[in-house]
Amino acid sequence: MRTEAEMMQTIRDFAANNEQIRAAVLNGSRANRDAPRDLFQDYDIVYFVDSVQSFVDDPSWISRFGDILIMQTPDRMDHPHAERFDKFAYLMIFTDGNRIDLTFYPSNRLDQYIHDSQTIVLLDKDGLLGHVPLPSNLDYIPSPPDGNQFYHCCNEFWWVSTYVAKGLWRRQLPYAMRMYEGPVRDMLMLMSVWYIGANTGFQVETGKEGKYFEKYLDSSKWISFTRTYADGDYDRVWQALFEMGNLFRDLAQAAAEHFSFAYPATEDKRVSAYLRRIHDLPADAKDIGLQLADL
Repeated sequence: MRTEAEMMQTIRDFAANNEQIRAAVLNGSRANRDAPRDLFQDYDIVYFVDSVQSFVDDPSWISRFGDILIMQTPDRMDHPHAERFDKFAYLMIFTDGNRIDLTFYPSNRLDQYIHDSQTIVLLDKDGLLGHVPLPSNLDYIPSPPDGNQFYHCCNEFWWVSTYVAKGLWRRQLPYAMRMYEGPVRDMLMLMSVWYIGANTGFQVETGKEGKYFEKYLDSSKWISFTRTYADGDYDRVWQALFEMGNLFRDLAQAAAEHFSFAYPATEDKRVSAYLRRIHDLPADAKDIGLQLADL
């Protein structure tokens, strides 16, 4: 596997020797000195070029970077019938395991390009980029919620939890899991970010898809978080759903106290009772049989 130094040399040399490329930057975690280094970090590169289309029409240049294991072109996927592109990205994994996410961007539209806070200038032949601040993770630090955002997160969590219960009772596993691992988990993830932010003064990066949660959640909450992942067994999905509800409540109540928000305890209590009732409901039931007094 080529080293980081070898890869960066290849990336720089290609840009320096191609007249179409006027500037190049490195974005992402490799521009962040505090990000953990491992074998799977990709190289997020932007080449600012005179003609994007020339790199689309003739992709023979790819071989300069190595032998392709697999490649994706998201702009082509999003616009399959387009004949010309204003910008174009190649996502490439090479046979030695290195990955480059390479975007070609028109140099004459640099005024419309928004620099990621994790940006290092690799090359600027014409002084087009001007002053680019030193890289930081500023763009990746979460922001605290306002009261509406907090309530809507709680409401969405409990509302879609009822969909999961419905799917489990009907024995419709794909539907139930899609609701569980989609909207419901999304709200747990968001509340986890706010909880961590409240405990750290919104000074730390929690990482894409919560990849740094283990670092910032205390051990009991992290263990609870891991228990929210279920397999395809209906009973274990039910238990994971109840675990997720308990964890969400703990995180949300702590966040509500920190931000002086009102936690929607009545919605929580009523939906939690509803979920327990659906869990215990016989498969041949004709009536949910839940009364207000039960809530």
